[in-house]
Amino acid sequence: MRGKSYLWSTCLITALLGGSITSASHVAAQDYPTRPIRLVVPFPAGGGVDLVARVLAKSVIDQTGWNIVVDNRQGVGGALGVEIVARSAPDGYTMVLGQTSNLALAPALLPKLGYDPQKDLQPVSLVSSGPLILITPKGSRFKSMADVIAIAKAEPGKVLIGSPGNGTLGHLAGELIKQTVGIQLEHVPYRGAAQGVLDVLGGRLELFIPTVPAALTHIRSGRLQAIATLSRQRHADLPDTPSIAEAALGDLEAINWSGVLVPAGTPKPAVAALSRAVSRALTNPEVRSKFAAEGVSPQASSPQEFAALIGQEIARWGKVVKASGIKMQ
Repeated sequence: MRGKSYLWSTCLITALLGGSITSASHVAAQDYPTRPIRLVVPFPAGGGVDLVARVLAKSVIDQTGWNIVVDNRQGVGGALGVEIVARSAPDGYTMVLGQTSNLALAPALLPKLGYDPQKDLQPVSLVSSGPLILITPKGSRFKSMADVIAIAKAEPGKVLIGSPGNGTLGHLAGELIKQTVGIQLEHVPYRGAAQGVLDVLGGRLELFIPTVPAALTHIRSGRLQAIATLSRQRHADLPDTPSIAEAALGDLEAINWSGVLVPAGTPKPAVAALSRAVSRALTNPEVRSKFAAEGVSPQASSPQEFAALIGQEIARWGKVVKASGIKMQ
């Protein structure tokens, strides 16, 4: 009898404890967050990435009442801010707005990268995406991708193609074009897109690969020609510009995407709460309007979908870097 009583008591305690644990988890999920959440932006204030982050943060605040503080931590091409978050406490109160450059390109380009995007970070949700674009001067001999390929093959190594800088997505997109269609193009790195666009406007450079916003005004005015957007679909702001897929070159897609991540090991309830908040925030018409001004579209996802994209992009761009022999310090 005593044994049965002891067993019954043990079961009762276990049940009560289990109920308490479940209840505690439920309360923790409901109470989160209880203090400000820091959103690290790995680029300077005032730039396109910063704008996307602040528009997102405002929309989340408006819809949830949470306190989100944007913290700009630029350096090492955006890798410094990501590393800060990767090394932060996994408590759900520090997140980063990462991009193609510091999540998919950096692992192959930077041998001393201080984090592994797939091991040290937990994806929360995609936030935005926007394609790069191939531009040329008004009246250029390049009217289409077919012209680029034909002329480059006829003049191997003599056709110049510019990018916003060594190791940028624009640089690697040019390398991807070369490798995929088997042509030789001479890369010309700039310090950002502005000077490169000016050189195309002045006829000093025939080909350049910036983001859409960097060239949009000049394309609309007719001062620049857009050969193709490096995406599978046409860009909403450039309905007359063909996509790279329309030239049967869909593998040349180069998308500048961004998304929210937290340190690996962050509690699942916090990750889920953040993912839901980001997804809801991105449905805000004001977000769509302000993102469009930066040439990007809202692009929500589940944590699993974002993780899969990061893995695919690391593998794809890693092959491009290896084949090109590009080395960065």
